[in-house]
Amino acid sequence: MYYSNYYWGMNPIWWGIWVVMIFWIFVLPYDVPGQRKKKDSPLDILQQRYAMGQMTTEEYKERKKILDTNIISNRNVESEGK
Repeated sequence: MYYSNYYWGMNPIWWGIWVVMIFWIFVLPYDVPGQRKKKDSPLDILQQRYAMGQMTTEEYKERKKILDTNIISNRNVESEGK
Protein backbone atom coordinates (compact mmCIF):
# COMPACT_ATOMS: atom_id res chain seq x y z
CA MET A 1 0.00 0.00 0.00
CA TYR A 2 1.40 3.41 -0.96
CA TYR A 3 0.86 6.57 1.07
CA SER A 4 1.60 9.91 -0.48
CA ASN A 5 4.49 11.93 0.97
CA TYR A 6 5.98 8.92 2.78
CA TYR A 7 9.50 7.85 1.92
CA TRP A 8 10.85 4.60 3.38
CA GLY A 9 8.10 4.66 5.98
CA MET A 10 8.54 8.21 7.26
CA ASN A 11 7.12 11.60 6.43
CA PRO A 12 9.71 14.13 5.13
CA ILE A 13 9.30 16.10 8.37
CA TRP A 14 10.61 13.11 10.36
CA TRP A 15 13.49 12.70 7.93
CA GLY A 16 14.36 16.34 8.54
CA ILE A 17 14.25 15.84 12.29
CA TRP A 18 16.56 12.79 12.03
CA VAL A 19 19.01 14.69 9.81
CA VAL A 20 19.14 17.58 12.28
CA MET A 21 19.63 15.24 15.24
CA ILE A 22 22.43 13.30 13.53
CA PHE A 23 24.11 16.55 12.48
CA TRP A 24 23.81 17.87 16.03
CA ILE A 25 25.29 14.71 17.56
CA PHE A 26 28.17 14.06 15.16
CA VAL A 27 29.10 17.40 13.61
CA LEU A 28 28.63 19.73 16.57
CA PRO A 29 29.83 17.60 19.50
CA TYR A 30 31.18 20.51 21.50
CA ASP A 31 27.97 22.54 21.32
CA VAL A 32 25.67 19.85 22.69
CA PRO A 33 24.18 21.09 25.98
CA GLY A 34 24.99 18.99 29.01
CA GLN A 35 28.02 17.38 27.44
CA ARG A 36 30.99 16.81 29.69
CA LYS A 37 33.83 19.18 29.11
CA LYS A 38 37.46 18.17 29.13
CA LYS A 39 38.95 18.66 32.55
CA ASP A 40 41.97 20.88 32.88
CA SER A 41 45.23 19.10 33.47
CA PRO A 42 47.20 19.93 36.62
CA LEU A 43 49.69 21.86 34.48
CA ASP A 44 46.86 23.94 32.96
CA ILE A 45 45.55 24.78 36.43
CA LEU A 46 49.07 25.70 37.58
CA GLN A 47 49.53 28.01 34.59
CA GLN A 48 46.18 29.68 35.22
CA ARG A 49 46.98 30.29 38.87
CA TYR A 50 50.38 31.73 37.93
CA ALA A 51 48.81 33.98 35.30
CA MET A 52 46.29 35.29 37.86
CA GLY A 53 49.13 36.13 40.23
CA GLN A 54 48.16 33.66 42.92
CA MET A 55 51.75 32.40 43.21
CA THR A 56 55.27 33.70 42.78
CA THR A 57 57.65 32.69 40.03
CA GLU A 58 59.62 30.50 42.44
CA GLU A 59 56.48 28.64 43.54
CA TYR A 60 55.46 28.18 39.91
CA LYS A 61 58.83 26.77 38.87
CA GLU A 62 58.96 24.44 41.88
CA ARG A 63 55.47 23.05 41.29
CA LYS A 64 56.04 22.76 37.55
CA LYS A 65 59.20 20.75 38.20
CA ILE A 66 57.22 18.40 40.47
CA LEU A 67 54.51 17.96 37.84
CA ASP A 68 57.08 17.33 35.09
CA THR A 69 58.82 14.61 37.12
CA ASN A 70 55.46 12.99 37.91
CA ILE A 71 54.47 12.97 34.24
CA ILE A 72 57.78 11.41 33.21
CA SER A 73 57.60 8.76 35.93
CA ASN A 74 53.99 7.92 34.99
CA ARG A 75 54.98 7.46 31.34
CA ASN A 76 57.83 5.15 32.34
CA VAL A 77 55.49 3.02 34.48
CA GLU A 78 52.97 2.77 31.63
CA SER A 79 55.63 1.77 29.10
CA GLU A 80 56.99 -0.93 31.42
CA GLY A 81 53.53 -2.45 31.81
CA LYS A 82 53.14 -3.07 28.05
